[in-house]
Amino acid sequence: MTGDHYFTAEPTTPARPREVEFSVAGRDYTLTSASGVFSADRLDPGTAVLLRKAALPAPGETGPLLDIGCGFGPITCVLATVSPSATVWAVDVNERARALTTANADRVGAAGRVRAAAPDDVPADVTFRQIWSNPPIHIGKAELHGLLLRWLPRLTPDGVAWLVVARHLGGDSLHRWLVEQGWQVDRHASQKGYRVLRVTR
Repeated sequence: MTGDHYFTAEPTTPARPREVEFSVAGRDYTLTSASGVFSADRLDPGTAVLLRKAALPAPGETGPLLDIGCGFGPITCVLATVSPSATVWAVDVNERARALTTANADRVGAAGRVRAAAPDDVPADVTFRQIWSNPPIHIGKAELHGLLLRWLPRLTPDGVAWLVVARHLGGDSLHRWLVEQGWQVDRHASQKGYRVLRVTR
């Protein structure tokens, strides 16, 4: 056993690559995943609900878009595919996750438009027209709140953030907390125990 988690910066678990297949908006994806990253064996059910229920960006969207906690890159690759002119920043503390996202972006033909980066490597002056996240609940409430307080203020004035959180992991309390911070929050959808939250200024 190791002490690795999906939010470990440099996983020591052997990678053991594998393929993950899923479909979004009529398109099939086959991406490479590996041990030591979030939901390594399948498209996470929360991510699946988010990609099915949230309003995907328009084909003409140019971004920048942000995927917080990109894992092996399923959200990033979908965003880059449905909006072929958009730049997508894929942020993760996990080095292996960033490498997989970069490789998968190449696989879907979006290599030049995806920037996989550690949080501190995103330039401070970049703002985002959309933010997408299946946020890392298991890092703890204080850390989760800190993460959202770091990134949500970087929405453009007319921007939108899409978050998915399991109800039993605090989806409704997160909704209330975001409202207390001054955000406009709409429970856009609920499915399979998950809340899809639409967050705006």
